[in-house]
Amino acid sequence: MMEKRNTRASFDYTGLRALFINCTLKRSPEISNTQGLINLSANLMRGQGVYVEMIRAVDHEIATGVYPDMTEHGWATDAWPALFDKVLTSDILVIGGPIWLGDNGSVTRRVIERLYATAGELNDDGQYLYYGKVGGAIITGNEDGVKHCAANVLYSLQHIGYSIPPAADAGWLGEIGPGPSYLDPGSGGRDNEFTNRNITFMTWNLMHLAAILKANGGIPAYGNLPKDWAGGERFGFEPGPEPR
Repeated sequence: MMEKRNTRASFDYTGLRALFINCTLKRSPEISNTQGLINLSANLMRGQGVYVEMIRAVDHEIATGVYPDMTEHGWATDAWPALFDKVLTSDILVIGGPIWLGDNGSVTRRVIERLYATAGELNDDGQYLYYGKVGGAIITGNEDGVKHCAANVLYSLQHIGYSIPPAADAGWLGEIGPGPSYLDPGSGGRDNEFTNRNITFMTWNLMHLAAILKANGGIPAYGNLPKDWAGGERFGFEPGPEPR
């Protein structure tokens, strides 16, 4: 019987690349509570040899729209094409952002829309572009909505091709209504057992699944090739009987 690898020393994820996109509404150098949570996950990944990059999206002139380069659609500037290169070279993508009015903030939505712009492009295996990559979500706020906002982010990522491991989200909520944010003195955020557990589980599961996919060449290509489907291949699919 194969011995289960269940100790920290059993894992070395050197070679994986992770990208954290912080969708705070605050430009640098303002303190971002979302960044406080992102740092916990990023530091854990770095400890396992993962190469980590971070983007604070609001610091860049990312145009609004659903095309790869919005300068081709009337915008004077668009930082997204250059940032998108980091997305393509990353095995793990974590989108972090705040809750506003019970939902994801505007920057989070903009980033997801721009990811969607290239969802129809194909990778080297002929699959949709994001196949073989892994996604997660980090949410902060002081009102209800972590699960709703995380569900929206994770659904969006899997819909465009990302693989989502178990427990792929984490968040922190302060006392409902006006009150301290995650990094504020006395908030209790950094000592919150539930948040720290979820951050840890999320981070390890992202690394585990990313390593599994990378070692096995991503998601198998059979059954999910758009050009083959368009050419008449049905991968074993058969229409059901006519309804009576």
